[in-house]
Amino acid sequence: MVAAKDLKAGMTFLNGDKLLRVMEASHHKPGKGNTIMRMKLRDVRSGSTFDDTYRPEDKFEQAVIDTVAAQYLYQMDDTAFFMNNETYDQYEIPVEQIKEELLYVLENTDVKIQFYGTEVIGIQLPTTVVLEVTETQPSIKGATVTGSGKPATMETGLVVNVPDFVEVGTKLEINTQTGEYLKRA
Repeated sequence: MVAAKDLKAGMTFLNGDKLLRVMEASHHKPGKGNTIMRMKLRDVRSGSTFDDTYRPEDKFEQAVIDTVAAQYLYQMDDTAFFMNNETYDQYEIPVEQIKEELLYVLENTDVKIQFYGTEVIGIQLPTTVVLEVTETQPSIKGATVTGSGKPATMETGLVVNVPDFVEVGTKLEINTQTGEYLKRA
């Protein structure tokens, strides 16, 4: 059991029959009354996100999530296909369940498949990925790194704010937790 006050971003817990992942968690002390925990949560099975509040002393069963190294193969219709790197077993995950994560993944990228018991619940991305810019405004002559930046569309459809000097065809390193440009690759 884990108390609500100990839940951090990335943790997964059970609330009734729902398997929930914490996206954001913060303490909130209203002017009057007791402290509450404000959380942005994602229902792991349905993919829906919602905000909720709990008392800090509320207790939940922490879900034990296992991971297996796998490779992203391809997407067909509304299903993404992955292959276990050791046993060559294939896993199918509904695209709706992992649509945010798929913005960072190219075919043949190594990821980790997440399991709750025998149920496949999602994928865990590497911390950074390298993607190529497919669309952006032309670079501005004399632009520096400190400019306000411009939007750039990556080969997966992900839109990232990049410095003015970045051009189409440039490979960039992107942080998968924040979705931010880190550097040229």
